Amino acid sequence: MIHSYWTEFATIVVAHALAVASPGPDFALVLRQSLAHGRRTALWSSIGIGCGISVHIVYCLLGLGYFLKNSPEALTVVKYLGAAYLGYVGVQALRTKARSGDLDLGGEGPAVPSDRAAWATGFLVNVLNPKAALFFISLFPLAVSVTTPKLIQAGYGLWMTVATAGWFCFVSVVFTRQEVRRKFLAHGHWIDRALGVVFLAFGVSLAFASLK
Repeated sequence: MIHSYWTEFATIVVAHALAVASPGPDFALVLRQSLAHGRRTALWSSIGIGCGISVHIVYCLLGLGYFLKNSPEALTVVKYLGAAYLGYVGVQALRTKARSGDLDLGGEGPAVPSDRAAWATGFLVNVLNPKAALFFISLFPLAVSVTTPKLIQAGYGLWMTVATAGWFCFVSVVFTRQEVRRKFLAHGHWIDRALGVVFLAFGVSLAFASLK
């Protein structure tokens, strides 16, 4: 029996790793926070993304994932909320003004969000993504046996929450290294605007996506 749990866990680790490493709204957000606002903001957004993952896992464990998967109306509401929020983040990025110098040398840059605001942005970008919801709703029935104790399932969920936050914290550290960030800051506002277009594209794609 213990062997079967390790088999389930290995399946979950591989599937989750492939999903979390693929480019998406979460990665785009952490990249923008890293380049525009620095390491602290990016790290708090990364923790928010991890907390968003935990929400998907909790409702899967409670059995609410089945309801959500079989309720087109509920998924549609989440889909449009997510698309609207991604659009909002995109518009904010498009409004970024040119910096009057290098941020690290005291130049003027965009206002740095509070830790709570950075966390909330990461949390909302993830928790309002119905594609993330469908990933977890599909993963648990496929990879986890109905006889697996809830405590073991919660352990799987804890791993995915910590691994997600850890991955994006790593991304945050990489993109806020001095030599990396300085190269981007010279054209930082254009990068922000480009990422704004990316967020808008994610939002439009989500709004018109079929979640069946």
